Amino acid sequence: MSDECFSPLFVKPLPRMKTQFTLPLSALATIMLAVVAVFSGLSNAQNPAGGIPAPPSEINAVDVDGDKGEAIEVYWRLSANDPSASAMPDLSTDTPAQVTQYTIYRRLADGTDEYTEIGTQTYGVTTFTDSNVKQGVSYIYAVTADSEAGSSAMTVMAYPVAAVMQWFDYEKSWMGLILLFISAFIIFYIGLARSGKELKVRQIAGLSAVDEAVGRATEMGRPILFINGILDINDIQTLAGLTVLSRVARTAAEYGATLEVPTARALVMTTARETVQEAYLAAGRPDAYQEDRIYYLTDEQFGYVAGVTGTMVRDKPAACIYMGAFYAESLILAETGNHIGAIQVAGTAMPSQLPFFVAACDYTLIGEEFFAASAYLSGDPQQLGSLKGQDVGKLLGGGLLTIGVIFATLEVIWPDMTSIKDVRQYIDGNILGSDGLTMTSVEKGSDQWFEELLQRQRDFELNQNALESGGIDA
Repeated sequence: MSDECFSPLFVKPLPRMKTQFTLPLSALATIMLAVVAVFSGLSNAQNPAGGIPAPPSEINAVDVDGDKGEAIEVYWRLSANDPSASAMPDLSTDTPAQVTQYTIYRRLADGTDEYTEIGTQTYGVTTFTDSNVKQGVSYIYAVTADSEAGSSAMTVMAYPVAAVMQWFDYEKSWMGLILLFISAFIIFYIGLARSGKELKVRQIAGLSAVDEAVGRATEMGRPILFINGILDINDIQTLAGLTVLSRVARTAAEYGATLEVPTARALVMTTARETVQEAYLAAGRPDAYQEDRIYYLTDEQFGYVAGVTGTMVRDKPAACIYMGAFYAESLILAETGNHIGAIQVAGTAMPSQLPFFVAACDYTLIGEEFFAASAYLSGDPQQLGSLKGQDVGKLLGGGLLTIGVIFATLEVIWPDMTSIKDVRQYIDGNILGSDGLTMTSVEKGSDQWFEELLQRQRDFELNQNALESGGIDA
């Protein structure tokens, strides 16, 4: 630098400074600590434990009704720091005392062990089912409210509880009554059928189509192909298909048509041969029965399909009838039969295969129609009686659902009418639900429910004290 920079001529006068008040660092730190202490005191006034949530206010446990003495249900009231405890919980704020979960503990009532954790539940939940108990053993339960800062003190039950086996599940009382009602009608209709009275069964279009298909095959001089599904003889659909086969075989014997039955199971082949032979004998044409027309191909699914479709293409049957359990092969069979111009009738209880049969076949027996057709064709009094009894059960179930819908609608229109609400709740919770015969107006876990439990416990303790003192004859 040059010397002139330090010359007095070039020195600018300093501006006038304002007077400032400065605190020593020690005093500033003291003030900050005081402010923190004030806010900490306000926080501790709401949560004295400094981040530890308040414990659940009350806990109770009851034996699960209607079981074999395998479970106990534990209930408690929410902690004051539970986000769900307020009417409009603010979940956006995350304080150290905010409850994140509840931890459930258990020990033996005789005091021979310590409390052990048996499970947790998230905030807002007030129930836990302990399924790892021994029948007749008494337990004491405790619950803590947990947060990020730690766990609250334990809220401990005031009395022990034990799981007891019940002889009857009263929650299923209505189910038992409905079952008895339907069973009575089944027995009644079986008796009517055995007495010779004709039971009316609605006309099933697919059954009329069977006769039409057999007649068409007779006129054209071409065979009838009957597929009894791909499952074994122990499947109910296979048995129902064999019943239809008996009807088809008898009609074919009367008309003089050729019947061909390829099977995918050896036992099904044997049963089908006996069924067809009996049908030909009943029709008075035992000489027309051809055993080699009922044969076994293979258990392999698509190997069986390849053999059957080859027969379709070569022999071009006039009618293809599919009755039984089918899987992916249903579309291949139905499309091939449609390609050769055969009249096709199908029946199965496999929901995933029904669309393919409906699209490619002329007539389809859907689900329950398939079993109803077999019962109708067999003429067996037990099957016909069961069919009519099940119809009564369907009418009863449909009626209950209809009444429930009506009362639910009326409840929306007149929400202040308690009688409508009570009927709807009884149908929904008791008849169609699992609340038993009597209508319970007290919800589990509610304040009134807790009070009833406490009163029951007080009565129990009074009786125990009276027994110990000899005031009551045990």
